[in-house]
Amino acid sequence: MLIIVQNLPVPLDRRVWLECQALVARGYEVSVICPKGPGDPGRQQLGGVRIYKYRPAPQASGVLGYLLEFVYCWIRTALLANRVWQDRPFSVMQACNPPDTYWLLARIWKRRGVRFVFDQHDLNPELFLSRFGSPTSLSGRAQLAALRWLEKQTYATADRVISTNESYRKVAITRGGMDPRDVTVVRSGPDTSVMRPMRPMRPHAPASENTAGARHTLVYLGIMGPQDGVDTVLEVMAELVHRRGRSDVDAVLMGFGDCLEELERRCTELRLDDVVTFTGRAGPALIAQHLSAATVGLCPDLKTPLNDVSTMNKTMEYMAYALPSVSFDLVETRVSAEDAALFVPSGDVAAFTDAVESLLDDPELRVELALRARERAAKVLDWAPQSAAYVQVYDSMCADADVAVAVEGFEYVDLDDPDALRQFVLARGPAVT
Repeated sequence: MLIIVQNLPVPLDRRVWLECQALVARGYEVSVICPKGPGDPGRQQLGGVRIYKYRPAPQASGVLGYLLEFVYCWIRTALLANRVWQDRPFSVMQACNPPDTYWLLARIWKRRGVRFVFDQHDLNPELFLSRFGSPTSLSGRAQLAALRWLEKQTYATADRVISTNESYRKVAITRGGMDPRDVTVVRSGPDTSVMRPMRPMRPHAPASENTAGARHTLVYLGIMGPQDGVDTVLEVMAELVHRRGRSDVDAVLMGFGDCLEELERRCTELRLDDVVTFTGRAGPALIAQHLSAATVGLCPDLKTPLNDVSTMNKTMEYMAYALPSVSFDLVETRVSAEDAALFVPSGDVAAFTDAVESLLDDPELRVELALRARERAAKVLDWAPQSAAYVQVYDSMCADADVAVAVEGFEYVDLDDPDALRQFVLARGPAVT
């Protein structure tokens, strides 16, 4: 199996890494093509997965910049796909979006009998609308039309589609024209056997090892792009510290993205540098440390065409660490958290701050939400059942592939037709007289 991902390196992309591990555990051979992270080698073998990496494209800006980035990544991926084939031919190619550009590569490889799985992480037309609004210029309308066309071609090429939730599945069926039988929901659930609350082994560990202390810590984990609303975290901190006079709160923001530098500048403008920490890219150890020590998790994603129907990994990861959270009211975030989080109207920073403060000042409410969150994460959202659904997609495709290579001149007996099977059995050997 060959898995292609452009948005993040592997294993930093936790969903893709869990998928890889699920396939390896099932006995499949897995290769991955992705961009390099800082300090990554060009070739790695981790956890039984062969990883082929290319130098990431320069930071893109503007339409031309993004176009050059997509072309560059597509060419590097196409060249590495040939390298993977030389090392070990693959039967299935899985492309994880964004972007929706690898359908063309899949069509080329389909000539060799390779089948194509589309693992849809984002709805790119909705992402465009969420970032830029409904286009009014000719250029904007052309860009949106191009994104819709690319998505349509991806659906048309896919043998199977993996959707992260029921909202995405509905889009694949209605807008993408996919057969419902070929669209499987695989939620991005946390592995709760690994993602679980931790405490320092030494009771009097230094502050660098134990972030819990005299202050409450608010935490954000995730990408920092224009659609992610991370600036709301800074507005909430400014309200708590400067206007409500709280000296018992700080914040840790884990992640990276197009808006990171702008957020750091805004943090300085709001005089929050002494109470807000940006960690940049965060690995499993740092995530575990901060999510275990924090008081409240923050989900500042505004209600947009994309966010409303997207499953937020951060929400489920907070829940796995028994961390109560506050979120703007989004359809799929309610599906994930149900009554294990506090929800406020989208964009209402004052209500968001009030909800955060209610958790800071009410230990029993924190405990109640934390226990609900951990229980739901472990019993409902855990990766294990999602892993089974994911692997079943591949199992069924391999079974279909076996049918496709039946012996020439023969056909399979219909095992669902008792009469046909009876006639087949009777037809064996000499004719019955």
